[in-house]
Amino acid sequence: MPKAKKEAETPKKPKKEKIEIDRLLLEKELWSEGFQQIAGVDEVGRGCMFGDVVAAAVILPAGLKIEGIDDSKKLSEKKRDELYDIILQEAVAVGVGRVDPRTIDRINIKQASRLAMKTAIEALEAKPDVLLVDAEKVDVELPQRAVIKGDSLSQSIGAASIVAKVTRDRLCAGEWERDYPGYGIAVHKGYGTAVHREKILELGISDLHRHSFLVKMKAEFENLK
Repeated sequence: MPKAKKEAETPKKPKKEKIEIDRLLLEKELWSEGFQQIAGVDEVGRGCMFGDVVAAAVILPAGLKIEGIDDSKKLSEKKRDELYDIILQEAVAVGVGRVDPRTIDRINIKQASRLAMKTAIEALEAKPDVLLVDAEKVDVELPQRAVIKGDSLSQSIGAASIVAKVTRDRLCAGEWERDYPGYGIAVHKGYGTAVHREKILELGISDLHRHSFLVKMKAEFENLK
C-alpha cells in the first residue's frame, strides 16, 4: 500500500521577544546630573464628559524600583490598586490636584490639565529638584522635562498616572455615583460611551458635566423638550 502523504506543516512564526523597558532610564540620567528629588507628574480624565480632571505628582526615593509600574490605562483595576498602596507607602511625597468642570469649560481642557498638574506639584510636602511630566509643560519655576508617553517610559510618571487614575476612579465609584445616580458614572468613569450619552438625553445634563464637551448634545436635548 502506498504510504499516506504527510500534510505539509505550517511553519511556526517566531515568537516576538518581549522588549524590556528600563523605566528608570530617565531618572538615572537625572540622578547622574545631581538631581535627587524627582517628581513624576501626570493627569487623568482629560477626555471625559463628566467630572474633574485629576492630576498627581509623586516623588519616589532615589534608586527605588517598584515592579509593575506602567501607564495606568494598561493595568487592571486590581493591579492599579495594589501599586497605589505600594506607591503611597514608599513615596517621599505625593500630591493630588483637581480642576472642576466649570473651570474646564472656562479655560479649556488643556489649560485645566496643566492647572491640575500645577496644583498637584504645589501639594507635595517635599520640594522636587526636577519634574518629569507626561507630554506637558507646567507653569512652575522648576527644571522640567516633558516626556511623550512618559507614563510608559518613566517609573515616576507611571506612579503619578496610577495615583491620579485610582483617585479619580474612586471619586467616580463613590461620591459622584452617590450624588449623580442614574448616569452610570461608576461604570464608564465619565467617558462618552453610548450608555452615558443615552442617560444624558434621558436625565439631562448635570452640573458636573463638562458643558463645553456637550455642545451638540445640548442642542439634541433642547430639541427633545
